Formats: sequence, C-alpha cells, structure tokens
Amino acid sequence: MESKKKIFIIDDDSFLLDMYSLKFHQSNFDVTTALGSEPALEKFRQGYVPDVVLMDIVMPVMDGFELIEKLKEENLAQNAIFIILSNRGQPSDIARGEALGAAGYIVKASSTPSEVIDKVNTIINNISKK
Repeated sequence: MESKKKIFIIDDDSFLLDMYSLKFHQSNFDVTTALGSEPALEKFRQGYVPDVVLMDIVMPVMDGFELIEKLKEENLAQNAIFIILSNRGQPSDIARGEALGAAGYIVKASSTPSEVIDKVNTIINNISKK
C-alpha cells in the first residue's frame, strides 16, 4: 500500500484551515497545518519536510509569494510540491506563482473542497509520472 502523502496546509483563515485539514485527512493525507506564513516558516526551519505545500497568498505579515521566496532562499522544503490555493486569480498572480515554481494554482472561489482535493491529486500524479 502506498504511504500517505504529507500535506502542509497554510492559510490565515482558521475555518478554511480546519475544513481543508478534515477533507484532506479523509482523503488519506497526513495533514499538518499552519495559521499563517510565520508559523509555517518556523515549522520548516525545525526540519518539517512535507510532500505537498498547499498555501494561500493573501496573509498578514508575509504573503504566500514571500514565503516561497524565503523557503528557496533558506533551501527549505526543496523537494516539496507547492500548490497555491487563493481567491486571487488574476493572471499576474498565477504567473508569479509559476515563476516561483508553484506546480499548480487553484482559485478557492471557483473550486469546492472536493475539487481542490482532486486537483491536488492530479498535480501530484502528473509530477510523479515525470
């Protein structure tokens, strides 16, 4: 049997964090969460290495783009698959996410939680095949 994928969900909205945590847990993921970029960065610095990082962009103090830049700068979570889950769906945001190495960009407002899980699984499977 395939081992559970470790997913790290980072968002500053505790309701969404809890909901996605439950949904991914029910879909056989090993889930860790962080309420915002700063606690997430601290977890990475402590050595946490997830398979997938699902993160919001709009967060106080440090946005998701800045967090990805910081992780790259500090060589943290180098092999993790980064997927952005945000309400900001402007082409410039999507392009910036891709430029930073995000493997996917999901717009929250146009995806149900089940669709988010399906999209995350599709991205993981596409990367695994490469």
